[in-house]
Amino acid sequence: MGILRLILNVIWLLFAGLPLAVAYAVAGAICCVLIVTIPWGVASFRIANYVLWPFGRTVVERPSAGIGSAIGNVIWLLVAGVWLVIGHIVSAAALAVTIIGIPLALAELKIIPVTLTPLGKRIVPSDAAFATLGSIRI
Repeated sequence: MGILRLILNVIWLLFAGLPLAVAYAVAGAICCVLIVTIPWGVASFRIANYVLWPFGRTVVERPSAGIGSAIGNVIWLLVAGVWLVIGHIVSAAALAVTIIGIPLALAELKIIPVTLTPLGKRIVPSDAAFATLGSIRI
C-alpha cells in the first residue's frame, strides 16, 4: 500500500499538486498581508501543504473548534470557497478523462470539503485517523 501511495503522490505532484499548492500559497500570502484575514491565510497554507501530498492523509474535525470557526467558514465560503470548489471540480473532470487520472480526480474531490470549510480542521495521516476512529467506543 505504501508504494502505491508514493506513486500516486508523485503523479499527483506533477499534474495537479504543484499548481494547486502555488494557488493556495498565494492566497495564504495575500490573506496574511491583510492582517484581519490571517486565520484564512494559515488555513490556505495548511491546504497548500495537503494538496502537495494528499494520498495517505485525511482531514478530521478539530474538537476544540468553536463558533468563531463556523462564522469564519461562512465568510470563507462566500468569498473564496465556492470559486475554489468550482476549480477543483473542473480539474477533477479533466483528470478523470484518463484511467490513470481517475484516482487523481477522486483526490481532487476529496479536497473539496476542506476547501469549503477550512477552519476547525486538521490534516492527519490516514492511519492515525483510522486508529483514532477504532478506539472510539459506542
